[in-house]
Amino acid sequence: MSEGDYRSQSVRVALFVTCFGDTIAPRAGRATVAVLERLGHEVVFPEAQTCCGQLHWNSGYEREARRLARRFERVFGGFDAVVSPSSSCVGTLREAFGVHNVYELSELLVGRLGVEDVGASFPHRVAYHSTCHSLRMTRVGDAPFRLLGAVRGLELVHLPRADECCGFGGTFAVKNADVSTAMADDKCDVIEASGAEVCTALDSSCLLQIGGRLARRGSAVPTMHLAEILACEASA
Repeated sequence: MSEGDYRSQSVRVALFVTCFGDTIAPRAGRATVAVLERLGHEVVFPEAQTCCGQLHWNSGYEREARRLARRFERVFGGFDAVVSPSSSCVGTLREAFGVHNVYELSELLVGRLGVEDVGASFPHRVAYHSTCHSLRMTRVGDAPFRLLGAVRGLELVHLPRADECCGFGGTFAVKNADVSTAMADDKCDVIEASGAEVCTALDSSCLLQIGGRLARRGSAVPTMHLAEILACEASA
């Protein structure tokens, strides 16, 4: 068995919920736990966890960022794997700080646990937004599509220009608000034109950007994290 491959094992997984998940999108974290526990894995939540350092790193505070990354390693050491519903934070931890036992949910499920069908049911037309970090840092490949393809009743919509940024980019959305809004409008245009009932992605930050802009445009299309869709089961 290769290092980090947990197929046919019951795994003790630590949840890294992230600052964003803790304050803005707790449902993604809860859904991540629900999916993994349904598959028979133990999920624990180290209460000493803090920011991974991404915000500091992106803002030029390298010393402070590395200090937080080293704290992350101390808090999450000793676990088989660390999972996070954020390809952005996972990508930063791996690429910037060399932390290698942390995985985004879809890559943990498909690439490490060997699972595509998690027993989910979601009878809706769903558009998937490929976030920048999932494409270029965590490089999750087709894992999200394979998971969505196995969800009962779900019709997957492939968006045109799928590799284009939604305009969030952390502090970019604050410092370059007009450009950020224009990029979000481009993304919302293709989502609405697709006829999707729901837009999903791997990062709650991007979904906040897209969902907020859709709402301001008067769109009826909501956003849901991939974990929330995978946590949905058929009604009894």
